[in-house]
Order: sequence, then structure tokens, then C-alpha cells
Amino acid sequence: MKEIISTPAAPAAIGPYSQAVLWNGMVFCSGQIPLDPASGQMVDGGVAEQTVRVLENLKAVLEAAGSGLDKVLKTTVFLKDMSEFAAMNEVYARYFAANPPARATVEAARLPRDVRVEIECIAHTGH
Repeated sequence: MKEIISTPAAPAAIGPYSQAVLWNGMVFCSGQIPLDPASGQMVDGGVAEQTVRVLENLKAVLEAAGSGLDKVLKTTVFLKDMSEFAAMNEVYARYFAANPPARATVEAARLPRDVRVEIECIAHTGH
């Protein structure tokens, strides 16, 4: 049975979608952007600071689903500008230091709220 995941520890969905959907031990997380869940405001800084916030938001959603970053199987990273790949990747590598997931990274012409990075993922719960 499909279970909708929602947590105040990550930004609320701003449209007709869920933060994540849990189905049969699999967690499908919607893309997260660098909004601070407490203030609802965009974080200051460049792509590195935005990547930290995005991954912290994903971590919160995964934990609400009974999973975690260590159980991520696949990510998709959307960058406003591929020239910022190295800065994003340096932060990303800290969050996925051991046994990193599969990943695709694409440059997107425009992301929600003109952010520099958005990341979505698929994970399992281990159950």
C-alpha cells in the first residue's frame, strides 16, 4: 500500500505532490530545493551552501520514511549551471562517502525559484 511521507523537518510541498512516497520498502523522494524548513526562505550562498541544505532536506524526508542517506540507491541532481558541478560534487561526496548511490546529473535551463541545485532520490527502508 502506498504511504505518503510528510515531515515538518523539510520544506512543505508547494504543489500537488508529496515530499515522498513509501511503497513496498522503497522510498521515492521528490526533488528538494534549498529552502530552510524553519523559515521557508532560500539559504544564502552559492551552489555548495545550497547543496548542503538540499541534502539535509532529503535526509529529513528519508528519516521520516524510516530510511536514511545510507540507504539511497539512486539520485538525480539537477544543476542550473554544469560549471558548478565540482562545487556541488565536493559537498555531495561528504554525504555519500561510503558506498555512494547511482547518480545522474543534468543541467536544467530553469529550476523552481531559480535555485542552483535540486536533488531527488530513491532509497529503501531495509525492511
